[in-house]
Amino acid sequence: PLGRGCAPPRHGTSATEGEPGGRQPACAALGRRRRRQQTATSGYKSLRGQASGMVARTRASHAANQPRWLPLDAGKRWTEVFFLAYSPLWMAWALCVLVPLQLYEHCQEWGYLLIGIAAGLPLPVLPFFLQSKADAARPWHQRHWVKAQVWIAIFSYVGNYFWTHYFYKVLGAVYTIQAHRINDVPLVMFLMTHAYFCFYHALSNVMLRRVRTGLACSSRLVRRTAMGAVVFLLSYATAYMETLTISHYPYYKFVDRSKMYTIGSLFYAIYFFVSFPMFFRIDEDAPPRGKTWSLGEVAVDGLGASMLVTILLDLWRISLGPVVDTETYGLPWM
Repeated sequence: PLGRGCAPPRHGTSATEGEPGGRQPACAALGRRRRRQQTATSGYKSLRGQASGMVARTRASHAANQPRWLPLDAGKRWTEVFFLAYSPLWMAWALCVLVPLQLYEHCQEWGYLLIGIAAGLPLPVLPFFLQSKADAARPWHQRHWVKAQVWIAIFSYVGNYFWTHYFYKVLGAVYTIQAHRINDVPLVMFLMTHAYFCFYHALSNVMLRRVRTGLACSSRLVRRTAMGAVVFLLSYATAYMETLTISHYPYYKFVDRSKMYTIGSLFYAIYFFVSFPMFFRIDEDAPPRGKTWSLGEVAVDGLGASMLVTILLDLWRISLGPVVDTETYGLPWM
């Protein structure tokens, strides 16, 4: 094609037979120069795009390897902050008002159910009104607060429905409260456990992330050893502190309270030996370093964690047996 500003050949003159010193050779040279300029410009833009991508990836990698407490993913970061901010509110009225003032003495079946709803229901309801912009722009099943609570709901349901009977059989524990029950477990405990576990797992995520990112430059053996030590200590401390705080509640009884504090806390910590590292993995390494989990994958992972805990608890039962002499508590198959 002719360059801009070049006139077509005059009548009777071919495109290859321009006048000596005429316009045609100049037009061809102008077209070649423009093509070279366009090629250079497109190459420059391509290199600039590649450089920008490399800078962005370098910054993301640098940020991912920096010691930090909170995750890079905005949705997961909001979820952990929400769990940690909400939990002291319900713990304040439950542990500092309800138990010390013995208000539970006035509760019957429906009173206990209302206590469980007051503690557990705000966790799946409030995020609809308070969620981050990052999660609001995603489909509901891709929001991290939904996935986190589905995982914890599965894990805590299995824990109450099945594993409470290991407490009855192995540790000699028993609930004597007058409350609605599912499989001989007070319904209020299903709701309270969800609230407790949201707090525990948000706290464990923060601790594990700090260790993992703080040792990013160390060898894999050092990182895994440190992570394992943190999981063990945090799991035992969590189990022990919950056992200690509930000791003032008279309707959760043990045959031997001192053994429940020491050996029983180790038995309870088995829950968290499994759940803390498995829950931590969800959406932790966002693209491009990792992947975004689907809700189905989260549910399957929660069921897998529940099965692993069940196996470990039953191995304790058949190998070590009860911690104390107990009556015949528990399910028939136990």
